[in-house]
Amino acid sequence: MLLTRPALTADDATATALLNCLVREVCAPEQQVREDGGHLVVRLPRVGVTLRTGLARPPSGPTYRLAPPFEEHRDSAWIATGWDRLADLVTGELELATGQANPEFLAQVRDSHSTLAALLRAREESPADPSVDAYVESEQSLLSGHRFHPSPKARQGDPAQWLPYAPETRARFLPRWLAVREELLIEEGDRAAFSVLDELGPAAPPGHRLLPAHPWQLSLLADRPVLRRAFAEGLLHDLGPAAPEVAPTSSVRTAYVPAADVFCKFSLDIRITNCVRKNAWYELTGAVALNEIVQPVFASLDGCTFLAEPAYRSVALADRRLHEGLGVILRQGVGGLKGTPLLSAALADPYGDTLSGLPALATPEGALAWWDAYVRHVARPALRVYLQHGIVLEAHLQNVLVAVDDEGMPVQTAFRDLEGTKLTPAWHDRLAALPPRVRDALTYDPGRAWNRVVYCLLVNHLTEIAAAVADLHPGIDAELWPAARPHFASCGDHPQLRALLAGVPFPAKANLRARWARTADRTATYVPVPNPFAGS
Repeated sequence: MLLTRPALTADDATATALLNCLVREVCAPEQQVREDGGHLVVRLPRVGVTLRTGLARPPSGPTYRLAPPFEEHRDSAWIATGWDRLADLVTGELELATGQANPEFLAQVRDSHSTLAALLRAREESPADPSVDAYVESEQSLLSGHRFHPSPKARQGDPAQWLPYAPETRARFLPRWLAVREELLIEEGDRAAFSVLDELGPAAPPGHRLLPAHPWQLSLLADRPVLRRAFAEGLLHDLGPAAPEVAPTSSVRTAYVPAADVFCKFSLDIRITNCVRKNAWYELTGAVALNEIVQPVFASLDGCTFLAEPAYRSVALADRRLHEGLGVILRQGVGGLKGTPLLSAALADPYGDTLSGLPALATPEGALAWWDAYVRHVARPALRVYLQHGIVLEAHLQNVLVAVDDEGMPVQTAFRDLEGTKLTPAWHDRLAALPPRVRDALTYDPGRAWNRVVYCLLVNHLTEIAAAVADLHPGIDAELWPAARPHFASCGDHPQLRALLAGVPFPAKANLRARWARTADRTATYVPVPNPFAGS
């Protein structure tokens, strides 16, 4: 029987995200979680509070499907508890657990809640257009955000500033085009890659080259004295907004240009969820260097690709923030994929209908066949490029596109985002000529590399896809992970892989604790979560 899809509200989504984090990172590791009929009961041991939430269905592996109502046990009774009360309780528990305060935490949770509320209001005014490409619709469908993050929709700035560029509102916008004196334009990589944009953009004055800019980012940089002087002296010219139209994707700052079938990865000097989303100078150079390593490896694999990032452009002005803030990385488009690309995060969204709209999943048997094909196309390449080539993919839900045929069956996978892609020390000699800061940003030690691979591929990605499939057909829940096992076993006889299949706990990134400690995402710690292979 199909599980009833919950209605999305800012209150419930915020409460669910907080409880998901609390269960995974605080209560479950301390054995403070138990099932009670159709409820999950969790105890906050330090503040001495017991909470209860509904369970939409029994859990599978590390994934719970929490559902309202959210309640607190007080005076021998269960009383309704709002998201703001939950945020206060989480704050108190973490202060006592760590001995540290975080004055930013509650503000970030409130910001995430208000952002989602604004997005839901705006979404009602922009209904789906059947003529819009299914791929773009999947990129722009992620309203609730990361299910295991305390502030999944946190976005700095007034909604009036960012709503015109929000993917969740099905936004389209025109880039702002800058004309840059040729001697001040910085390019690395395949310089011919930008020719498609040069041809589509406005005409540049003689001796100048075009640089597309995100309008929001340009407004954030407008008061930089060096930029104002460059405009005044004619080193840069603002040509204004002009075609081609672009569609912001799930990352907010990366925009798809359908007319050119390319992506522009812009900088945005604002915090979105975890990080300030800018193209740091070492990431600009690193993307080009990493692209040259990754592309030959993926050319040798069948059924998958990695969307190339062949070049970037920026300006050489006496202000590093301008070099980073105006830097734009070009990314290969999706036109060459074999089927209709869909964002994996849209397929996993418990509030969405992307997965349920695929004919292949109409029956339990079809859903099992679909899952088998999905794991084959996603897990095998992600594991093989790590185990055989030392390439660490962040194959999480927002970094993977799955191309499907007319029935919705997976036929090809496209991985993306060189910013999150890393290398193991086996590539040391190949990277030796790069500046130390660039080299450091491109590498992980073996332990951190394996944790990242397993977390992104299994905890963030496949367990969420499995949960979404089980939502459609709860009766096949127990069959999913046994069906996935052969695809993992086919990737070679490696000790790490054997341990995974033997049921060692998965490492789950501790987003709540990372936000509380205000640490960089790269240095986030991990907590163990149940491994569904243990029961398969």
